[in-house]
Amino acid sequence: MSSPVGRLTLVASAIGLRAVLWEDDRPGRVPLGPVADAPDHPVLRLAMDQLAAYFDGALQGFTVPLDPVGTPFQARVWAALGRIPFGTTRRYGAIAAEIGDPKAVRAVGAANGRNPISIIVPCHRVIGAAGALTGFAGGLAAKRWLLVHEAHGFDSDAASDRAQADLFGR
Repeated sequence: MSSPVGRLTLVASAIGLRAVLWEDDRPGRVPLGPVADAPDHPVLRLAMDQLAAYFDGALQGFTVPLDPVGTPFQARVWAALGRIPFGTTRRYGAIAAEIGDPKAVRAVGAANGRNPISIIVPCHRVIGAAGALTGFAGGLAAKRWLLVHEAHGFDSDAASDRAQADLFGR
């Protein structure tokens, strides 16, 4: 699907959404196994409708069923990501503490980077210890766009320098 942050590829299973991938996603970042083209899949249609509403500023929370594949540790991190409120950010250390493993900051970062369901499982809401934007599978420009969109409710291309400064503490 086309989006304000680039072309996204959605992948679903019989259970739920498996992945939201970026146009230039690193091969193998999200292991999927064999996939088939099924644009009328009900989970894909629901996910596309919800993503479109999100990008239009009409949706703050997703209800599409999810079916991510990962380790138990990754699943704990992804669940914590899903609890980050719309329009806010968390640091990696806060996520590590939330999952009960405060020393696992680097492992949380690695699990965050392997999040297969970008945007819907909001890995873009995680920032570095000093508040800086850090790596993101969709690129830092997409991460910035998503954060500004959520914090200010408008397209980041039209965002003022002041809104950017407010969000990123510059």
